[in-house]
Amino acid sequence: MLTRNLIFTVLCFLLLATGNLQAGGDSARGLELSESCVDCHGDDGKGDEDTVGIAGLDAAKHFDLLKGYKSGEIVDEDEMMFDYVEELSEQDMADLAAYYATLDGG
Repeated sequence: MLTRNLIFTVLCFLLLATGNLQAGGDSARGLELSESCVDCHGDDGKGDEDTVGIAGLDAAKHFDLLKGYKSGEIVDEDEMMFDYVEELSEQDMADLAAYYATLDGG
């Protein structure tokens, strides 16, 4: 019984640690990576009448969206997002998500 509890505790700890690594992004690096994003989403990340705003988006949700575009699970109308995220690593996506989460979405 003690062994089972210990294994369960270790597994829970590993899952929590992995989630924190995945969601943890460097917003300063995200700013550097955002150069190609501003063409559509704007310098402030608020988008325009043709493009959705991403400023203030929850970092974990943004990360999941970027992963979805990269995997092909999410397809935008003109498939531009795939072109932008195709070469991004998971850390790049986490950094971008962290940066845009710091911006005012108002």
